[in-house]
Amino acid sequence: MTHPHQTLILDKTQIQQKVTRMAYEIYEQNFEEQALVLAGIQENGYILAEMLLQQLQTISDKEVSLLSVTLDKSSPLEKPVEVLPSSDNLENKTIIIVDDVLNTGKTLAYTLNTFLPYNPKKVEIATLVNRHHTLFPVSATYTGYSLATTLGEHVAVVLKENEVAAYLH
Repeated sequence: MTHPHQTLILDKTQIQQKVTRMAYEIYEQNFEEQALVLAGIQENGYILAEMLLQQLQTISDKEVSLLSVTLDKSSPLEKPVEVLPSSDNLENKTIIIVDDVLNTGKTLAYTLNTFLPYNPKKVEIATLVNRHHTLFPVSATYTGYSLATTLGEHVAVVLKENEVAAYLH
């Protein structure tokens, strides 16, 4: 699926290595926690959260649950952020919000706002690619790949069965 003006920045093996390293970092920074909640932002953030969940289950015996977060990224106030399964038991839990690319931080800021009323113990952020163009007070706790880009450039992460890659165009 390469387009002529795309540059491959991460292939499938590299993405898997980043996910494994992030899982170890999550485990190390949360070794005292009994349970972790991974909240993946649809669609790629959720797939990434599933990949992290598999790795965490391989390296630890922690109870890790997975939430799906759906929001309108272009206009997040139009519809409420949807969290499934319903997030009623998040009090005093460690929540890790997972998304594929951290660009301006807008999506993560609105998602973070959704979890605060549940009184979590702490909220962390995991992202595969961090572009460092944040306009909102959000920073990644765990970053797979740090990439300095111009505002005109775009990072596309593909997490499909037949293609796992990240491109810059």
